Amino acid sequence: MPRIRVKYLNERVQKLSYVDGKSDWIDLRAAEDVVMKAGDFYLIPLGVAMELPKGYEAHVVPRSSTYKNFGIIQTNHMGVIDESYCGDHDQWYFPAYALRDTEIKEGDRICQFRIMEHQPTIQFEEAESLGNKDRGGIGSTGRK
Repeated sequence: MPRIRVKYLNERVQKLSYVDGKSDWIDLRAAEDVVMKAGDFYLIPLGVAMELPKGYEAHVVPRSSTYKNFGIIQTNHMGVIDESYCGDHDQWYFPAYALRDTEIKEGDRICQFRIMEHQPTIQFEEAESLGNKDRGGIGSTGRK
């Protein structure tokens, strides 16, 4: 099991842990109180810096309830943090865009992450035909 060294930059924020039996994603929390008006952008500090193992990266995404609870979306839709972002002051952030006026309190769970191995090196091979039947285009499997 890979080990990840974590530096907590806000001692009041709950330490990282799995949600027992519910997911292999790990919640991240706002490290300060944030007030945003509709249309505001803000990098919400998450109160942690980490040293990821060589060959791994973190994928950071909103929790499923983040928009419902806070009216914010993540501007890069999915953050990727690689193992080179590992200094004592390389704090993780959630780049938030507010779609309504909102308040986020220190300690609120706003996003989640998981650790993934880097994609293996692949080679691209040009082809005149892929030799497969077309599926029917984007959205072709229907709504239900």
